[in-house]
Amino acid sequence: MQIIPVASGKGGVGKSLLSANIAITLGKYGKDVILADLDLGASNLHLAIGQQAPKKGIGTYLSGQSEFKDIILPTDYRNVRFIAGDAEIPGLTSLKLKEKQDLIHNLQSCDADFLIIDLGAGTHTTILDMFLLSPRGILVTAPAVTATLNGYLFLKSAVFRLMNNSFPKESGGYKYLENLRKQANSLQRLYIPKLTETLQQIDPEHTNLFRKRMKQFKPRLILNMIENPDEASKAQKIRHSCTEYLGIEMEHLGVVYRDPMQDIALASRLPITIYKPQSILSQAVFRITDKLIEDGEMQFDEDGLPLDSFKVIENEAIEDYESKMSYIQDLIGSGAITTSELADTIKAQYYEITQLKKENLLLKSKIVNAANQGYKL
Repeated sequence: MQIIPVASGKGGVGKSLLSANIAITLGKYGKDVILADLDLGASNLHLAIGQQAPKKGIGTYLSGQSEFKDIILPTDYRNVRFIAGDAEIPGLTSLKLKEKQDLIHNLQSCDADFLIIDLGAGTHTTILDMFLLSPRGILVTAPAVTATLNGYLFLKSAVFRLMNNSFPKESGGYKYLENLRKQANSLQRLYIPKLTETLQQIDPEHTNLFRKRMKQFKPRLILNMIENPDEASKAQKIRHSCTEYLGIEMEHLGVVYRDPMQDIALASRLPITIYKPQSILSQAVFRITDKLIEDGEMQFDEDGLPLDSFKVIENEAIEDYESKMSYIQDLIGSGAITTSELADTIKAQYYEITQLKKENLLLKSKIVNAANQGYKL
């Protein structure tokens, strides 16, 4: 069974909608799929698949009202079963160690081809542990500065969690890391490759274990809600930061353009891959799903060299943009979307751009102030 945790550094980047549509598409391809909502305290994945909130879910399981096998429920979609979350319980931060271990054991014991786990936003240790159930989890982010930054910080937290789990208490490496933690922000400022070299000298046995886990840890990226091909390059910045500062190589699964049909599909209580399979968003989901099924198969170019997934996606972004322009014209021509609705969408996007400019100015101001303070010191 392939376990695919889907995470994001922050909310509002379309993580749950992508999780739902990927699960449904896998089911259409004949794969047996379980879609699990672990965004506890803010559970709404059932809306993404057009279902009423089930009476049984993670909440009733954790409270002892249901057995785990009884919360794996059928859906209206072929080959797809669903584990609901529970918006009424406090959330993952309230899980005790034994509860978390039991939940992880039951998730790993599921009988399916794919287990898609929709995780909550943030970097709580339980969320990180769920993400690390697979070395090939998916990070969903958007081109906004705050979204890409939070996406990187999530992966950074996951690496530190992986490091922490590799050094048992009383080991030399653990004691060294504990000493760094006591020094304000000293651990967070270190580059992982450089820190690993130091740990290798102090505790080679457990550092080798960490290196082995890091070699396997290859998270995958989906850049959602882009507007034009230029925004696809934002993925390269995340890639560069992860390679240089974290020592991890990422795979790029794809870019997804913002699609006005998504809101219409959601209002119709249908996943967009069912409501409008020919839409740009749906086509992107189909392409990403194909890559998940082909996981592990190396792709080569005409010269027999391994393909760079980031370069491939940038080319796909250009092709999708051309299709998007043609698609919007077809929507207006068919009456599926009116010019006034399109104008409203543009106005909303202009507002978002304005907000992003303000965020950029604020970030620049903070950087300048920090630099000035450092200079004075």
